[in-house]
Amino acid sequence: MPIKRLKTAEKSPATGEDNTREVVQTMLREIEAGGEERVRQYARELDKWEGDITVARADIEAAGAALPARMKQDIEFAHARIKKFAEAQLESLREFSTELSPGLHAGQRLVPVGAAGCYVPGGRYAHIASALMSITTARVAGVERVTACSPAQPGRGVHPAILFAADLAGADDVLALGGVQGIAALAFGHFGGRPADILVGPGNRFVAEAKRILYGRVGIDLFAGPTEILVIADDSADPELVASDLVGQAEHGPDSPAWLVTTSKELAERVQELMPGLIERLPQPNRDAAHNAWRDYGEITLAETREEAAQVSDEYAPEHLEVHCSDLDWWLANLRNYGSLFLGEETTVAYGDKCAGPNHILPTKGAARYTGGLSVGKFIKGLTWQRMTREANRDVGAVAARVSRAEGMDGHALSGDDRLAKYFPDEKFDLGA
Repeated sequence: MPIKRLKTAEKSPATGEDNTREVVQTMLREIEAGGEERVRQYARELDKWEGDITVARADIEAAGAALPARMKQDIEFAHARIKKFAEAQLESLREFSTELSPGLHAGQRLVPVGAAGCYVPGGRYAHIASALMSITTARVAGVERVTACSPAQPGRGVHPAILFAADLAGADDVLALGGVQGIAALAFGHFGGRPADILVGPGNRFVAEAKRILYGRVGIDLFAGPTEILVIADDSADPELVASDLVGQAEHGPDSPAWLVTTSKELAERVQELMPGLIERLPQPNRDAAHNAWRDYGEITLAETREEAAQVSDEYAPEHLEVHCSDLDWWLANLRNYGSLFLGEETTVAYGDKCAGPNHILPTKGAARYTGGLSVGKFIKGLTWQRMTREANRDVGAVAARVSRAEGMDGHALSGDDRLAKYFPDEKFDLGA
């Protein structure tokens, strides 16, 4: 049946991409040519930061000492759960060796990347949890060198709670840099750092585009953009909690999509009615961000059945997917495309964003169709190896030679021919010549 929308978005997650790409390309070119001095200039121009770029150890310790005890306890609470979940992920990976045919042994080694660059947003909001999510996961994976960066506030520097969280999670260095200049410094190894093998962490559209452009030169966690939420709800859902969660994610920024897919027209109408009032209870600038996000990117879709609702959700492939429905096991078994899934009204995205355990650095813009979020596995290379006996060459060498000649690759074929001639000088083989 045709999709019925009670509210349609005016804009899509791809809105404004062309201008963003042009700005970021220019900045990256200038930073690569101008080095650390050009990074400092951007820090002065964009962040109004005149201080040191590398945060001194004394400043990190002072930041921790200045934080209230309760805040430090909360950060430690979140860190413990994030670390425990990452350790469980690591345990699920394994090295192995297997004999594919007599004398042909192959296997896999798990080797962490050497250096990770972790971006921690700190502009409109201080993303304390993002420091824990990225740095802790890299450390559990066994990454040798972890450098973090986060925007500095004029006259203040990096947010003290971010410094405490980054230090607790195990960062080797913290750079007082935000935006494209921060990503570039991590990638190019500026300020005494080691060029990153992989860049991870959420950020605004400029940060996301910088990572996208640098991909290939370095690895990245995933292609990401503004935060997204989709809620699937049936007639058993509480419309106030549904609306509250949509607002909670819309406050991330004016370009953060918030989508509702429901089988209940009554619930859809009630949520639409509630949204303005729930947005109004936010302080500024959160209120304006949520208002603009809901106005421009919010959607409400009516589905006739739960199967249709699941299909619509999979087409969105949202970053965060909440299910406020009965029979939660059915949804767990049937939904396929999402960054992270939150089952039941008791399990809100807000908990996952801050302290529940699974990583909150997740795919957006439909990327959940082909990737999950940040995990220990993103920092680990599954490296394969092979070892063969001479006897194993008897079959493998002949097949490889014939396949190579069928492809027109005689150099490959001769590698097999030469070994067979050496190991079995008195035998004749069908080599496809």
